[in-house]
Amino acid sequence: MTNHEASAWIQEFPGAVTVCDRDGIILAMNEKSARTFEASGGAALIGSNLFDCHPEPSRTKLKELLAAGRANVYTIEKKGIKKLIYQSPWYENGAYRGFVEVSLEIPFEMPHFVREG
Repeated sequence: MTNHEASAWIQEFPGAVTVCDRDGIILAMNEKSARTFEASGGAALIGSNLFDCHPEPSRTKLKELLAAGRANVYTIEKKGIKKLIYQSPWYENGAYRGFVEVSLEIPFEMPHFVREG
């Protein structure tokens, strides 16, 4: 499998995947992410700064997360759709490079399993 083949799956992944660098510059968006943020520019947002896309207090929270390099996980509901938002630092050759946000639509009620061992 080539490097391109290994990463090509993400374009049609059903969750929105957005990648930024340590300064908040958007580096990549998959197709779902571009559709999700279409009203704000969609794929044309690549190269712009996330801080310009977020109002307060989200902007301050995002700056803190990028500075600290720690994950942030929560759920939201918007327009009758519940989503899991998972924001996590990403690394290249062990060096902190920025953040990846994965946004997945999830059911309002869903099973939860506790697995031992």
